[in-house]
Amino acid sequence: MGIEVKFSGGTTTTSPISTSPVILIPCAACKILRRRCSPDCLLAPYFPPTEPLKFTTAHRVFGASNIIKLLHELPEAQRADAVSSMVYEANARLRDPVYGCTGFIFQLQQQISELQSELARAQAQILTIRCENAELSDFIAKCMMLPLDETPNSPDDIIAALLNSPSSECIYNC
Repeated sequence: MGIEVKFSGGTTTTSPISTSPVILIPCAACKILRRRCSPDCLLAPYFPPTEPLKFTTAHRVFGASNIIKLLHELPEAQRADAVSSMVYEANARLRDPVYGCTGFIFQLQQQISELQSELARAQAQILTIRCENAELSDFIAKCMMLPLDETPNSPDDIIAALLNSPSSECIYNC
């Protein structure tokens, strides 16, 4: 036959070595807490033996009894999300003990605010360039309609004509 290895939480694998009794591998939580892992262990589905850091992080911040208490209070469908949230919050708490996730959210809100103001500045620059472009197009069109003897010939004449054109028209043209 083979050795049948059962992971706490229900997973089973068979090895083709020899006939032996069932070996139960404890979940990461029971292994870290140094206790016997039962087949119906509440923590086993959420803290598999391959991910001990996941439980260590949550345990360091919340404590095993609080994790177990929280999981008992929740319906089974919500437990996986709760464990994921606890591990995320625990990681954030270890990085920033004072603010945790709130500090990270605050940083993201600051980045959003900075990017919104940068976007507003860029949109203002685009509007300014469009207005300048419209004024230049109007000037060129006016120059094309002038008789040949009134057309500005020198760069100084062109600059003077540009300076004399009313810039308030830009607000209505754009």
